[in-house]
Amino acid sequence: MTPSDHRGWALVGPLTVALWILGLGLLTHHQPGEHASGSEILAWYKAHTDSILLGGWLFMIGCLGFVVFVAGVGRRLALPVLALTGAAIAAVSGMLTAAVDVAGGLDKNDITPATAATFHHAVDIFFITAELTAVLPLAVVAVIAWRTRALPRWWAAFSGLVAVVLIIGPIGWIGLIFGVPIWTLGTSLFVLLGSRVRMRTAAAAA
Repeated sequence: MTPSDHRGWALVGPLTVALWILGLGLLTHHQPGEHASGSEILAWYKAHTDSILLGGWLFMIGCLGFVVFVAGVGRRLALPVLALTGAAIAAVSGMLTAAVDVAGGLDKNDITPATAATFHHAVDIFFITAELTAVLPLAVVAVIAWRTRALPRWWAAFSGLVAVVLIIGPIGWIGLIFGVPIWTLGTSLFVLLGSRVRMRTAAAAA
């Protein structure tokens, strides 16, 4: 893969994070509280269908982007398939956290308040699954980057720290909501900077 190829797929990282933030912002706009009743959740589905559908769709596209990004990192660092597998499962779980509310928005006229509550609270199941499976790509990158120095060692240590946070149940949400997006942006930056250094070195040699 050429340096220009590295720059191309590395840009998927920032795009992924942007889609996550925008999608989540729209999806949770005027969202009912944690202890909302089924009737309140159903009313939210009906009153904010457009923002729920658009936000959920953007967020799910961002999850697909995460798989593409980790696949690119895999080619850059020669990662084992375990990293991409973990990223794919985490992405599917992330997509399902949005898909349950998207389904509620789509079926708002055909479901009962009890069903609306079931849809909305199913988010927790998929969120927890995403927390655990996101450990795999970050932990693998941490180990490979530390051993090969393909990324700065302090960044490898940060990757490992986020992986540890993800696996600790009570605080895993911090790793998923904040750690994974920061890791995605930071890894993108290091790949982009590394590609530019290689381009300058090649130009000087020529």
